[in-house]
Amino acid sequence: MFWDYIYRKLFFTTRFFVVMGFCCVKFVTAFYVPPLLPFARLLLGIVLMLVVLDYIFLFFLGKKPTAKRIMADRLSNGDDNRVELQVVNEMPFTVDMEVIDELPVQFQKRDWSVKEVFRAKEQKNIIYKLRPTERGEYHFGNILLYTRSLLGFIIRRHDVQAAATVSVYPSFLQLRKYELLSQTAIQTEQGNKRMRKIGHSMEFEQIKEYVRGDDIRTINWKATARKGMLMVNNYTDEKSQQIYCIIDKGRLMKMPFNNLTLLDYAINSTLVLSNVCLQKQDRVGLITFSNKPGTILAADRKPIQRENILQLLYNQETAFLESDYEMLYMQVRNRIKQRSLLMLFTNFESLSGLHRQLNYLRSIARHHLLMVVFFENTELHQLSRLEAKTTDDIYIKTIAEKFEFEKRLIVKELMKHGILSILTAPENLTVNAVNKYLELKARQAI
Repeated sequence: MFWDYIYRKLFFTTRFFVVMGFCCVKFVTAFYVPPLLPFARLLLGIVLMLVVLDYIFLFFLGKKPTAKRIMADRLSNGDDNRVELQVVNEMPFTVDMEVIDELPVQFQKRDWSVKEVFRAKEQKNIIYKLRPTERGEYHFGNILLYTRSLLGFIIRRHDVQAAATVSVYPSFLQLRKYELLSQTAIQTEQGNKRMRKIGHSMEFEQIKEYVRGDDIRTINWKATARKGMLMVNNYTDEKSQQIYCIIDKGRLMKMPFNNLTLLDYAINSTLVLSNVCLQKQDRVGLITFSNKPGTILAADRKPIQRENILQLLYNQETAFLESDYEMLYMQVRNRIKQRSLLMLFTNFESLSGLHRQLNYLRSIARHHLLMVVFFENTELHQLSRLEAKTTDDIYIKTIAEKFEFEKRLIVKELMKHGILSILTAPENLTVNAVNKYLELKARQAI
């Protein structure tokens, strides 16, 4: 154990090898100039004495340094998550310390390290951020501390046991960003404006005394006769409406953008949209599908519903086959009896792909308010804006513009059949989906 303690924990620095090399040069020189031999021996003795002294400092004086990792119990997918390392130098002298945190394999970072100078008994907090790009379990390893005294001949390694497993959930950090969104009519981040209500809510709230400016059409004549003064009915926005988020898990949702798949963008947006709907006191449900039936969560507005949605979204994965829209239509008809707003997160890359599923979408839209959310191909958009200098560039740019134009044709085709749609870049999905929901809510279209 003593040999293992020395061999595995002890490392020689560059300074040690430079000084020892210099001593070797002195001995070689002394072979040709014998009077220099005593000076070479003296130099070697001083170096060896300093190395032994450095070893005593690091291995026998004071306690070994300590470290602790502080982070949340769960990480948010696609967001910057804060991680803090608390490192304390327990030695009675100043040391140079290199801190290495063994990160999960999903990040593919093997060169993460921080170098700091610690005075005697000093504590420092090292803060860094991690951005996971896939859901699942992430395994953190130990914290490695490499300490070196001011002499700088040897390094001692300290292994701090800090292994931990953390689950990465859909982007719950976005919930805070959009926490106040439900208190406003429309999010203006993307330049949207407030929408005028085009209907009249019929959800009764109270009967109150008429004041100047009230709508005379809401006068309650029976209450007026009993009170002997004008009384009007007061209405409020309709609540407890059903909202279902339907997530397509087919092969087209596997496409990556900025290291996140389209499925992950849809899942993050669904979580935020569900939170906004619950704050609006609507009932929220969830349906997932691919080539076979997926998860179905009945619409509800209980406070626990958000946590239920979060847990269900955590385990969703894409399939590599074509999604079955006929099966989706049967599920919707059998499980959703009340007219609801259906937010379908999917993707269509071509007009022919839409036509294969259009009949099923039209059948669903006959009984519910259907909103189809699909994605722009941002890489094609960049290609279509490039300057063409060669024949190949002209060909590539033309094909890119053709596919972009087909995306806009898909929007017009859906609109022709009375189906609402959102064509959005993946990074703008959340704000556009929430904006559209609030717009429909303000127009009382649900």
